Amino acid sequence: MMTKFWICWRKHPMNNNYIAIQNDDFRKNLSKGTLVLTQGIRSNTSEDIKEIITKVRNFDTFDENNDPYNEHDFGAFDYKGRRIFWKIDYYDQKFLYLSPDVSNPRVTNRVLTIMYAEEY
Repeated sequence: MMTKFWICWRKHPMNNNYIAIQNDDFRKNLSKGTLVLTQGIRSNTSEDIKEIITKVRNFDTFDENNDPYNEHDFGAFDYKGRRIFWKIDYYDQKFLYLSPDVSNPRVTNRVLTIMYAEEY
């Protein structure tokens, strides 16, 4: 039942715009959620990791192919010849289930994962 509700409310453009604003803010202020770097990303130098995170923070190349719901929750770019994906997932307060309402920051924990495409 929760999944059905989750799918239904996501179709409303006003919610999606609000979600996009929250996701953009989270990417710029990572203390507002949890950042996960996969093993592949962590194997880079600290300078490379810093540059990758900066590219995620500044990412603004959203279009209907990578952002069909206009939530700014996924991006991809090339870095030193390798494809990098980042995505934001939404969990409940205890990180056990999906958030019941991702537009509500009081009940949502955002998790940003940065990975190489082949790690997806």
